[in-house]
Amino acid sequence: MKERFKALTGLRAVAAIMVFLYHNRKYWRGWLPGFIIQNLNEFHTGVTLFFVLSGFLIAYTYQDAPFQSTKAYAKYLMVRLLRIFPVYLIILTISYCNNGFPVTSLAIYNYTLLKGFSDRFNLEGLPQSWSLTVELSFYLFAPLIYVYLKRSYLRAIGFLIALVGMVLLIGYGWHSYNGNPNRWLYNWLFVFDSTFFGRFFEFLIGMLLAQQMRTRKEVNFSFISFTLLGGVLSVGVIYCISLFEVNVYDQGTQHIAGLLLRNLVLPFFFCIFIFGLMVEKTWVGTVLSTKVALLLGDASYIFYLVHIGYVNRKIYNFQPLHDRNFVFLWLISIAGFLLIEKPIYNFCKQKIRNW
Repeated sequence: MKERFKALTGLRAVAAIMVFLYHNRKYWRGWLPGFIIQNLNEFHTGVTLFFVLSGFLIAYTYQDAPFQSTKAYAKYLMVRLLRIFPVYLIILTISYCNNGFPVTSLAIYNYTLLKGFSDRFNLEGLPQSWSLTVELSFYLFAPLIYVYLKRSYLRAIGFLIALVGMVLLIGYGWHSYNGNPNRWLYNWLFVFDSTFFGRFFEFLIGMLLAQQMRTRKEVNFSFISFTLLGGVLSVGVIYCISLFEVNVYDQGTQHIAGLLLRNLVLPFFFCIFIFGLMVEKTWVGTVLSTKVALLLGDASYIFYLVHIGYVNRKIYNFQPLHDRNFVFLWLISIAGFLLIEKPIYNFCKQKIRNW
């Protein structure tokens, strides 16, 4: 199984590249065909792929073990926080030192990632870090969700739906009270587009796949390729989402049908593709398991943090390959992973284990 997981590490690089293409699509509108731009408008779905992978890996790795004791849960959270905060805080602090610190409240929202709960602040600081708030929210609830899943799928879904209802009640209640000027957990489109509470199914379907992989019996599915089926269906759903765009400046997920396709349908087909990577020997899995793909997958988190925002702006004029610094950003990300992220994580993780 460890060998099969290698392809999932490489798949993280694919997800990061999708997001890079999505954020740079506006620079290619003048010469790329409209059909291609139309589909690139929906490559934000690379984040969906990240979320599905996260749901699978957390559930497969931890199950409900963090709930065995308060100490176990605290250690679990600290290890997960170590995956997100060190590099993020370093880049954020450097950007503030260079550009100036914002007002205290906004700095706090950015340093704690609370900004991700506000439709007004979620793109402040490092814009792409809104998704880190979604990820952290999942880490917080994941062990409890797994407990519910062990008892009943319906119970887990019921708990999550109740959580969504409570969040919407808070946001709209706040709005009724004083207008909710900073738009915390408001409005419904923000909640379902940019918070864990509206996007929980992307994580949940990954957790369900983890359960399946832990309990399944070997079955011969030689008559079908899950990798091919999941890949084709995923591409097809992304295309269907793009059909709801009004023009090439729009996104299908700004419309209810497109949002539902991304939040509820696409994660299921991503799961089929991931399942295929783990149970089948294909050229796709082989490519994603190469040393280059694994290195890019390991560095994908830093790449995600630098591909737009402060770092990208600092090297904006340095584009020797005229590729929006795609190659150079990957080199920076690999160096950051090997010299900063990996050493910090390994050192702190060992300290936490010995606690």
